[in-house]
Amino acid sequence: MIYLELFLGFLKVGCLSFGGAYGAIPLIRDVVLSYGWLNDETLAYMIAVSESTPGPIMVNIATYVGSSQAGFLGAFIATFAVVLPSFLFILLITALLKTVLKIKYIQAVLQGLKPSIIGIVLATGTYMLYGNCFSVRGSFSMDTRGTVITVILLTGIFAYKQIAKKKLSPITIIFISACLGTIVYGI
Repeated sequence: MIYLELFLGFLKVGCLSFGGAYGAIPLIRDVVLSYGWLNDETLAYMIAVSESTPGPIMVNIATYVGSSQAGFLGAFIATFAVVLPSFLFILLITALLKTVLKIKYIQAVLQGLKPSIIGIVLATGTYMLYGNCFSVRGSFSMDTRGTVITVILLTGIFAYKQIAKKKLSPITIIFISACLGTIVYGI
């Protein structure tokens, strides 16, 4: 039964996720909480770990949840389910790409999805910030070390952009974040 639940839960995530992993986080949260696989705090940790490890966030979370719930086979099933819709969609798009992209309605839909995805990502970030800054009783508490890391990163990104006249690679930012987190939280 757990295998079917993993398959259907992550198939839902794979089918209904638009805009990448950040846009899918609310859906992932809904699925893992509804089945009781993770709680909010564990999910927040998994998102952080998934961002700093190789591979897409949805795949990393699906693999972790599947493994924690049903071992290796569960990890395989959850991962397969989350990537299956994208794989089939890419096959279909590749076959129809030349004709489909010329249709003005398809172009309009794709343009309309962009602001929607931005809104979903901002809402998710706000939800996670709120959840991390306010305790159960509603009192405000901010992680000073996390704030220091954020300020250092933002200052470094801004300085690099001013000096080098180009943006810093997201991979470099993730690597620097992981190093700073290890140093600040390890001490």
